[in-house]
Amino acid sequence: MSITVIRGDDLTLVAQAVKTTVDELLGDGDRTLVVDEVTETQHHGAASEPTLAALVSAAHTPPFLTDRRIVVGRHLGLFTRADQVAELVAYLGDPMPTTDLVLVWEKATGQQRLGALPKSLKEALTAAGGTTIDAAPSGKGRRTLLDEKLMSAPVRLDGSAKRLISDVVGDDVGRIDPLLELLVSTYGEGARLGPVEVEPFVGQAADVPPWELTDALDRGDVAGALEKLDRMMHGGERHALQVLATLHGHYQRAFALDGAPVSNDRDAAAHLGMKGSTFPAKKALTLSRRLGSDRLRRIIGLLADADLAVRGGSGVPDAATLQVLIARLARLSA
Repeated sequence: MSITVIRGDDLTLVAQAVKTTVDELLGDGDRTLVVDEVTETQHHGAASEPTLAALVSAAHTPPFLTDRRIVVGRHLGLFTRADQVAELVAYLGDPMPTTDLVLVWEKATGQQRLGALPKSLKEALTAAGGTTIDAAPSGKGRRTLLDEKLMSAPVRLDGSAKRLISDVVGDDVGRIDPLLELLVSTYGEGARLGPVEVEPFVGQAADVPPWELTDALDRGDVAGALEKLDRMMHGGERHALQVLATLHGHYQRAFALDGAPVSNDRDAAAHLGMKGSTFPAKKALTLSRRLGSDRLRRIIGLLADADLAVRGGSGVPDAATLQVLIARLARLSA
């Protein structure tokens, strides 16, 4: 008997994590006899609002022609209140010994945001010895997930091949599993591969998080910043105004700290009205001091001009406007 929670709001990564988990639990078992998946269709049923009755019933059902069952509950992001998960909480207090339960905390159809697990459910899962898989981590966690997938790949990638894949895939970790399957089908399991063998299959460079662009700008890295811009606009399909909003936010914080009576990152965070980690405030303070008043004023002017151009103030394509802007911003930071 095992209880696993898979959570995340990236549909591709969640689906991959569910497949991997179920495959590991199933082993050589017959999927048609062992696995029972309960989706939002069964959650809704004929009731006026969704319930977990179908999932709990499936978890209580004894195995037939096999020694155990794997019950997968999908789209559980529907259930955000304690009263909605009471049936499941009660089950977790005395789980069926022949049932491996996989609970997938993901968005259902039409949900804009994935809420948190109700406190009562979290406590019941902990008491039952459940394990949690964060299928779609953010920030450094996403990079860690990418590294783990490359390290455990069914083909043997050298360092250059791993760097190539990492550079091209960026934050789109969901591309890794299909890519690895394609490499296995082409070269065979366990094949040693370098960048020459991998490059034809990697595809177009994916999106990168906005901080990679602003970090390149702060370093004065013109080529690097232009490459990040290209990936954001093509791989990430970001509109020029979205990119400008990122840049405005980045430099406005530094501008707001110019001449302000602050001496450390906590003072800077308080001045900017930031909550939580003071790291963004520290970066803004460092940037403000390094650029100085004159360059900050020039940067704000460049951003305003680019904003007008993108909104129809010139006949120049948006991509060209941003490329010129990025090159100038990076040179000002050099």
